[in-house]
Amino acid sequence: MLKKGWGYNMKKYAKEFMHRGLMFGGFGPIVIGIIYMIISNFETDFSLSAGEVLLAIVSTYLLAFLQAGATVFNQIEHWSLPKSLFCHFVTLYLAYSLCYVLNSWIPFDGKVLLIFSLIFIVSFFAIWFIVYFCVRATSKRFNKKIEEK
Repeated sequence: MLKKGWGYNMKKYAKEFMHRGLMFGGFGPIVIGIIYMIISNFETDFSLSAGEVLLAIVSTYLLAFLQAGATVFNQIEHWSLPKSLFCHFVTLYLAYSLCYVLNSWIPFDGKVLLIFSLIFIVSFFAIWFIVYFCVRATSKRFNKKIEEK
């Protein structure tokens, strides 16, 4: 039996990563199905091969799985904020870029990947800062209410 030390904590976080991934992974194929349905309503000659559909389903499942699972990095208490942010960023960047390239949603071209990367970086940090400041403001409000009691 593991003692409640570093190994125990990492096992707990790995289990939580898997749990979150399994809970939310199914949303990826649902989203790609909706996107393909919308595209088919506007594109008259839209068609996909069985292989393209399978690749989209599997890759978007994995994308959603990793997206949900990677949220655990921000909750590992003994990690510094830069370390958890870096692990979260790298996991998501690799998942998104590989998914987009493998599905040919963006071409494997240096210029396109650079543009994608810049948009991803700006979006990631904009969302992260919004969440960070919202959580911080909420924490301040709760702490103020606790102090008043």
